[in-house]
Amino acid sequence: MADFLFKLARPVLAALDPERAHGLTVQALKLGLAGGRREPDDPILATSVWGLDFPNPVGLAAGFDKHAEVCDAMLSLGFGFVEAGTVTPRPQPGNSGQRLFRLAEDEAVINRFGFNSCGIAPFAGRLAKRRAASAAANKGARGIVGANLGKNRDTEDGAADYIACIDAVSAFADYIVINISSPNTPGLRALQARAQIEDLLTRVGDARRRGAAARQPPLLVKVGPDLDDGEIRDIAEVALATGVDGLIVGNTTVARPPTLKSPHRSAPGGLSGKPLLGPSTACLAAMYRATRGKIPIIGCGGIAGGADAYAKIRAGASLVALYSALVFHGPALVGRIKRELAARLRADGFASVRDAVGADQPRPANET
Repeated sequence: MADFLFKLARPVLAALDPERAHGLTVQALKLGLAGGRREPDDPILATSVWGLDFPNPVGLAAGFDKHAEVCDAMLSLGFGFVEAGTVTPRPQPGNSGQRLFRLAEDEAVINRFGFNSCGIAPFAGRLAKRRAASAAANKGARGIVGANLGKNRDTEDGAADYIACIDAVSAFADYIVINISSPNTPGLRALQARAQIEDLLTRVGDARRRGAAARQPPLLVKVGPDLDDGEIRDIAEVALATGVDGLIVGNTTVARPPTLKSPHRSAPGGLSGKPLLGPSTACLAAMYRATRGKIPIIGCGGIAGGADAYAKIRAGASLVALYSALVFHGPALVGRIKRELAARLRADGFASVRDAVGADQPRPANET
């Protein structure tokens, strides 16, 4: 049903301002127009990471459901997990002016939202309501939902903002992401520098250990695809030393490949979509090597087919996530990626997703 409606609505959505089109899409999903049926996942796609059982490794990246309004609707489309956010402690409008650009000729998107957010209170409230409904129905969690956290634009003490958000959502999110790599919040990416990320993760870790929350969901850090070798090494060493549970590689890029054709190619903001596949996968592979495969990674950036997802898994991703390709291919893309991924796993003789993780990487010296 969702794909049929997408095909009908696509000409209208394409004619609208991209942000307006996205808002209408979210409203349609809130009204239940995603449909309630999904094709069963191939058993070869089932995987377990951080003690969580994923029906498949293909997730919805942060940015689509910023305010945690349509998590279950997106899960019903076949995603193995959904990441809501980015959310900030206090509400903020984000940047002014046009903030979203479609680069149709390149199957890419540029955004400069600047963490527009409803604030952590209503965001956490929606996650709490979702979890309570599942408990009341005696069904347990209805699907894996992560919370992507950011800091307010005018906050000088970023760690305090992240800690406040973690305290608010720990009881309701299946995993938590500290987003330090959006190019649209001034100074945010500076947190990727060694001294800053070490201080941030140390403070967050200390706060979690002191906290009274009964649940401590896995803590991930989202980094960008524009890191150089030294930055990758520093982040890997800090992540290993501070006990981070996972990494997401990567976010949008400030780079503008010369191959871009769209008249919007020079728009300000972060570029995502097809042009990001190569750089983000190369960064992922380097991070997997730097962490020696000891920290699970979610591979994000440029996925538009099963081959793309498979490339990220072979490069070292335990899970993958996408968003921009949905703009151009619609909800049927999710099922197609899963079918193609399952076929590639079987063709190469893998019995599971986990068996293929890092297959293109050198094996650690202690393995025979």
